[in-house]
Amino acid sequence: MIPRHDPALKAFASDNYAGVHPEILQAIAVANEGHQISYGEDVYTEALQGVFKRHFGDTAQVFPVFNGTAANVVSLRSMTRQWEAVVCADTAHIHTDEGGAPEVAGGIKLLTVSTPDGKLTPELIDTQAWGFGDVHRAQPKVVSISNTTELGTLYTPDEIAAVCEHAHALGMTVHLDGSRLTNAAAALDVPLRALTTDAGVDVLSFGGTKIGLLYGEAIVVLNPEAASGIDYLRKTFMQLSSKMRFVSAQFEALLSGDLWLRNARQANAMGRRLAEAVKDIPGLEVPRPVQANAVFARLPKDAIARLQKRFRFYTWNEAIGEVRWMCAFDTTAADVDAFAAAIAEELHGEPPVSFS
Repeated sequence: MIPRHDPALKAFASDNYAGVHPEILQAIAVANEGHQISYGEDVYTEALQGVFKRHFGDTAQVFPVFNGTAANVVSLRSMTRQWEAVVCADTAHIHTDEGGAPEVAGGIKLLTVSTPDGKLTPELIDTQAWGFGDVHRAQPKVVSISNTTELGTLYTPDEIAAVCEHAHALGMTVHLDGSRLTNAAAALDVPLRALTTDAGVDVLSFGGTKIGLLYGEAIVVLNPEAASGIDYLRKTFMQLSSKMRFVSAQFEALLSGDLWLRNARQANAMGRRLAEAVKDIPGLEVPRPVQANAVFARLPKDAIARLQKRFRFYTWNEAIGEVRWMCAFDTTAADVDAFAAAIAEELHGEPPVSFS
């Protein structure tokens, strides 16, 4: 096959732009030999249960799916009945970037909360967790949080525990969108279970694509009493892979050793490097803390347009000239330095002082 892109060209739009980690490709090749039973009855999916239990505890049950939107929708549908609702931040991915899938495909009412940093607190939850028993109001049932958040911020284990304790006291359960959970755990230097099982999370969506997988995410049920029917819902929502062994083998390669941690640390380190490299460029502001692999910046709109012709990235807030730059597991120091130099050139016609 003829290559149709320049493999040396890197983007800063999304960690989804990255390719597949070589160790993941090798796992797919290993799983490819011979025949295995389809629809999740293969030996790789069976082994994956033990892999996830080592990270999340003995109660963990894992259900591989194709993508993150489905992981969130199937999780939330399994946690709610038709008259129940989900409380989330107004910046949450389930509200802003899933094309209305929770509402349209899942039939789930979202009750959104404005937050300063993308994070819910017990006090913020209470702005929507009310009206219990009122037949005129969708009944709040689930609190959904993201770690890392859409604004690149992190929940600590204590903050998640406070959310879970409060939600449980209200008779609610907690879902965690963990599309970048590995980045959060690496940034905080804690095990995955510290941000989930040990903090009281009931169900989580665990991301794979952004951290080196070819495709695939996972629903992880930590509290079986909080979710029901995922086996059936996964098929109903067209997420029951016939060749599930290839999803499961990727997750086994990611989580059996420290690949997840290596990849997350690299992405996070490049995020910090990028923030440091651009912070003193006149006319550019980094308005949000860089806690993982996301860098938010404000710069003149004309400079944004010129820069986007050289590197792909997304405008976050058109009105104020805010952009988001994402680093991936395969982003290198040279990639970051080249991007920072291009930013300085577009703003002032000269590269910044070299950062090392």
